[in-house]
Amino acid sequence: MRILFLVPYPSGKAPSQRFRFEQYLHFLTEKGWSYKLAPFLSDDTWAILYKPGHMLAKALGILAGFVRRFFLLFTVPAYDYVFIHREASPIGPPVFEWIIAKVLSKKIIYDFDDAIWIANTSAANSIVAGVKWHHKVDSICRWAYKVSCGNGYLRDYAGRFNSNAVVNPTTIDTVNLHNQVRDQRAPGRLVIGWTGTHSTLKYLEQIVPVLAELETEYDFEFRVISNQPPGFTLNSLKFQPWRKETEIQDLAGLHIGLMPLEDDPWAKGKCAFKALQYMALGIPPLVSPVGMNTEVVQQGQNGYVCATAAEWRSALELLLRDPHLRIRLGEAARATIVDRYSVLANKQNFLKLFS
Repeated sequence: MRILFLVPYPSGKAPSQRFRFEQYLHFLTEKGWSYKLAPFLSDDTWAILYKPGHMLAKALGILAGFVRRFFLLFTVPAYDYVFIHREASPIGPPVFEWIIAKVLSKKIIYDFDDAIWIANTSAANSIVAGVKWHHKVDSICRWAYKVSCGNGYLRDYAGRFNSNAVVNPTTIDTVNLHNQVRDQRAPGRLVIGWTGTHSTLKYLEQIVPVLAELETEYDFEFRVISNQPPGFTLNSLKFQPWRKETEIQDLAGLHIGLMPLEDDPWAKGKCAFKALQYMALGIPPLVSPVGMNTEVVQQGQNGYVCATAAEWRSALELLLRDPHLRIRLGEAARATIVDRYSVLANKQNFLKLFS
């Protein structure tokens, strides 16, 4: 079997690719299957994509991506399946998908882990937001052989257009990557933490007042691990630039992990990835009751679900005061990931996409 992966980003760069399918690729090789990853963006374009300026270089990089996609079409007949993550091209109508499905008659496995049919405009993508062609998701779902969705909310949407829509959750490699457990007994200052990209920093705003109150009564560090610093200030705040090389070590320095969200259609498509990462490392998660969060986190068993400022404060105080509670919840959180959201637990579910 030969599989072509049409992906937006270079290999090993973007979390959505790393944790949805790249960590399964060696299983394809073990089965004697071959594959090729074909990113739309080059490494050079990816390196400047979210940086201010460089407009000409970005435009030329996107144009080069379209040229690569055009020539790639001539090789598609040699593959049995075409796995498309999010979209074949970041802007414009689904021309490549239509050709692959309708002209070349290839089986498309269409994969997404966000509510990408909804415009989610930010300062970083406002220039191209008008030409993103978000409604192409519906068409690609119709043309696909199967649709691989990050959670039930996404599956229900895709199911309106394709009866072969299945849940394929974002998973954690608990053997080779998230393979350590936070020692809650170790001495040192307590660290409450959050990790994410610049596009999700806005979700922290709702709990900044809670943290501001707590830091007047408790000694802790609030660590933000991201590609950009937050726009707010706190006495306890420490910004730590995200680096792939130290990703796990940096996360393992947290005692408590936060995942606040807003209850809107876009957030409902979130696949609880931050919580999954915390939990895999034995870090109790505190999450908003939005989307997949309430499926992953069971109240008081492996974390806390917080809907109001009072609930965020109460849960944080409990964990700041009680190391034994952090240990118990952390152990249960790790077990949840190993049993339900690890690469090994989801292996056969992923491989069944190609059948």
